[in-house]
Amino acid sequence: MARIVLGVSGGIAAYKACSLLRLFTEAGHDVTVVPTESALQFVGAPTWEALSGKPVHTGVWESVHEVPHVRLGQTADLVVVAPATADLLAKAAHGLAGDLLTNVLLTARCPVVMAPAMHTEMWDHAATQANVSTLAERGIHIIPPASGRLTGADTGPGRLPEPETLYAVCERILAHVASARLTPTGPVGSETSGYPEVSAPTRELAGRTVVISAGGTREPIDPVRFLGNRSSGKQGYALATVAARRGATVTLLAANTSLPAPAGVTVVPVSTALELQAAVEVAAKEADVVVMAAAVADFRPAHYADAKIKKTFGEPGSPEADAAPTIELVRNPDILAGLVESRGVGASPVIVGFAAETGDEQGDVLAHGRDKLARKGCDLLVVNEVGVDKTFGQDDNTVHILRLGSSHVVDAGPASKELVAAAVWDAVQEIL
Repeated sequence: MARIVLGVSGGIAAYKACSLLRLFTEAGHDVTVVPTESALQFVGAPTWEALSGKPVHTGVWESVHEVPHVRLGQTADLVVVAPATADLLAKAAHGLAGDLLTNVLLTARCPVVMAPAMHTEMWDHAATQANVSTLAERGIHIIPPASGRLTGADTGPGRLPEPETLYAVCERILAHVASARLTPTGPVGSETSGYPEVSAPTRELAGRTVVISAGGTREPIDPVRFLGNRSSGKQGYALATVAARRGATVTLLAANTSLPAPAGVTVVPVSTALELQAAVEVAAKEADVVVMAAAVADFRPAHYADAKIKKTFGEPGSPEADAAPTIELVRNPDILAGLVESRGVGASPVIVGFAAETGDEQGDVLAHGRDKLARKGCDLLVVNEVGVDKTFGQDDNTVHILRLGSSHVVDAGPASKELVAAAVWDAVQEIL
């Protein structure tokens, strides 16, 4: 059982925190709810008290003899703020302490999770993004908002993720803290707490250099057309975001994406498979880990047309007028296999491949994945289940993580792409 402080700030998504609270309590955790005054405009104190079984306060003047503004943060195993409004993020980033929740955030010496939720314009504002970056640099776990229906008719990024997603992130963090916990000796400013100080949060990749490819390559046919694929780059960007939060120095090779650069990540734009190959070969020389999450075209046109290929080729009515051009294709280099070959056996970097599979009459997704892992020889292969309205462009993903020389499979998802990214980095860290 963990001692959790659930902070709730004043946004319409506060009602979702009720479900998150129920998930915590049903799992046996001891939860204290600390709302802001604004939050109580959306969900009243009686609701929080009934669900948590504890009194609810917003200010520092209730039960002063217990010094709650210090005690709650000192004794918590995890502090979660969901939703975290733009106002709350700004106060936390600047160390303000005008109510009980912001005091708890200043005194907490445990992992802190914040789940921002607000309108898209507020989330995209430079001030909010700067505050989020500041908090992330200090080690706060930031769960990015989902995209979807907001208050009223608005749609876009800013929606609070579903309670089940938030709960899964928190349980993963608590599990990591539990595995790292020392024998109780009475730390954190108290000789009776029994919990050692845990820096918030984990930075297992500190000092590591990682290279990640994302998106989909495009192979030009003429100045207008290209061969491409449906990859959005979201999974690769999630991998970069999580790696940066864990302390890594991250280079993201982005192939034809329209996503904003993750905080603290160096983005190198590329377009074709050959451009990606050249960029990977340079970046991999200094890398501890290379993750090839980009969807790389297997073929490219043998000849590039300098001018747009016309729809018709002959006189109207002639057989040539209705003919379609023949485009000869040649193979692109296998970038992943080339990395493994140039690295050698047992050397750095750790190499992670991705395989998009649908399954067919020759085998299911896992069978194809195992065959590909054997052929490629990379350390890990992340097998994506793909299809129409599945994986490509979506916010969720389902993968199976295979390790060379092992029959064990790690299944991740269906879950947010950040949760999938965390599972991939957990597998990488086992090798490191």
